[in-house]
Amino acid sequence: MNDDSDADSPVPGTSRRRVVGTLFLVVFLDLVGFGILIPVIPLYAKFFGANEFVGSLLIATYSLFQFVGAPLLGRLSDERGRRPVILLSLLGSVLAWTLFGLAGELAGLVGASSGLVVLFLARALAGAMGGNIATANAYIADVTPREDRAKGLGLLGAAFGLGFVFGPAIAGVVSSPAALAVFRDVLPAAVPVSEYTMPSFTAAVLCAANLGLAYAVLPEPRRHAATASAGESRLVRLYEAVRSPAIGSLLVAFFLASFAFSAFESQFIFLTSDRLGFGTAENAVLLTYVGVLVAIVQGGLVGPLTDRFGEYRLALVGAAVQAATLALVPFSLSWGFVPALGPVAAGGVALALVATPLAFGNALTNVSLNALVSLNAGDDEQGGAFGLTQSAGSLARTFGPATAGLLYVAVAYWSPFVVAGLLFVPVLLVLGAVARDAVAAAGA
Repeated sequence: MNDDSDADSPVPGTSRRRVVGTLFLVVFLDLVGFGILIPVIPLYAKFFGANEFVGSLLIATYSLFQFVGAPLLGRLSDERGRRPVILLSLLGSVLAWTLFGLAGELAGLVGASSGLVVLFLARALAGAMGGNIATANAYIADVTPREDRAKGLGLLGAAFGLGFVFGPAIAGVVSSPAALAVFRDVLPAAVPVSEYTMPSFTAAVLCAANLGLAYAVLPEPRRHAATASAGESRLVRLYEAVRSPAIGSLLVAFFLASFAFSAFESQFIFLTSDRLGFGTAENAVLLTYVGVLVAIVQGGLVGPLTDRFGEYRLALVGAAVQAATLALVPFSLSWGFVPALGPVAAGGVALALVATPLAFGNALTNVSLNALVSLNAGDDEQGGAFGLTQSAGSLARTFGPATAGLLYVAVAYWSPFVVAGLLFVPVLLVLGAVARDAVAAAGA
């Protein structure tokens, strides 16, 4: 940040850099807690008897309630303050992930025959509290000058990405047979210990520690006035934005890309469980590998590649790579030419081979589409533009998993992956048309 002095800091007595760094740590730990549950949720749902469609609805529940909860938390933060809302959301996350781990034990208390009902309740609460990312973005806007705001928001994006690297890795550790044996020895008998519950409790403990950290060191900034559109329906704003000649086509492409990739993500663990017999630990290793690849591409390669080729070309290349590799995912499990690698079965090695270009393509598409939306929005519309992409992404991550789960059950295990790949064909067409228009406008 340009200014690290206390004199003009939005938090008297505290440097701006320290405030932003503290918020980065809070958001990072929050996303690590969320990431821990990614390899767990589908298999936990199956443990309680859910099929792939119901398990996919459980995955989608988070994004649905995040879509509903984000504007409510945002307005509350405008009225009551950023710090109280962040603390409230962290407390809600502690409760949600604790409920998640105790689903089997609490089922009878809510009159349910299965812990699956408790999983849905916990997931809904976690999603509603997950809307705190919007509050964190507003916090950054409060504590950074306009010329440094993109850097501040970029730090939050980095925290988001790192959470998806470390979260699954931690899940793999705490769900391993060795760790479960230790937990059974040291924890009271009343604590349920399994490959599903211990990642849940770990996420709850991490969120509780994060709550203590935020309470102790996260200050309340001076707030900017709420924007005039704060109370406007997000669906109305999305509809109006899609009709906009400036960013409408890009938002459609962003929605389709998010829909397709979330469809893949939601069925990936079902696929590895059904076809390879993978549990939480094995899936955690694969997801960590993909997360590291995405972080490397986003953090180290996208910048130089953008300087050389531009956002449109990168977005097109990323979409083309995903169109090809997503459709290959389910069929790679039967590739006879791929050997096993030590303890990793041949199917796992094949998945890793396909996941490498897939992660590369996903990172290129995500960054480039966000950048294109920003570049095509007005200078005074940047916050609203990012809010629109977040809303489109939440809706895509709600309907994508639900649709994919239905395809998995009703059609065939390979169908959601093939459909996800095919969805990138219209993304390519939209991006190609937008690129041609941009070239024509530049030459006029």
